[in-house]
Amino acid sequence: MPFIDSRVSVKTTPDQRKQLKEKLGAAIALIPGKSESWLMIDLADEQEMYFRGEGEEPTAYIAVNVYGNPDPDAFGRMTAELTKIYGEVLGIAPDRIYVKYAATRDWGWNGSNF
Repeated sequence: MPFIDSRVSVKTTPDQRKQLKEKLGAAIALIPGKSESWLMIDLADEQEMYFRGEGEEPTAYIAVNVYGNPDPDAFGRMTAELTKIYGEVLGIAPDRIYVKYAATRDWGWNGSNF
């Protein structure tokens, strides 16, 4: 039950959103036990974002939420892949991207909790 909440300062095209969806769908498998078949993604673009006191450069905030207690090493591999994806698809430099991870044992779906 992973959820990737993606907020970027740049405007995205339908093709870029499709690329992000596909690449994030493949990347989630870097976290053991996670797959695209359960992945939900929010792609919010044109967000007014400031980093280091300025808002001119492309910027991204990505929150990865997962059910369970994944291996922290997987999060490290995921960060490397996420910065690569957002750089390739949207031209956002790695030093302009924050990635936050959260794991929970409380996750609801289909009217009940896991």
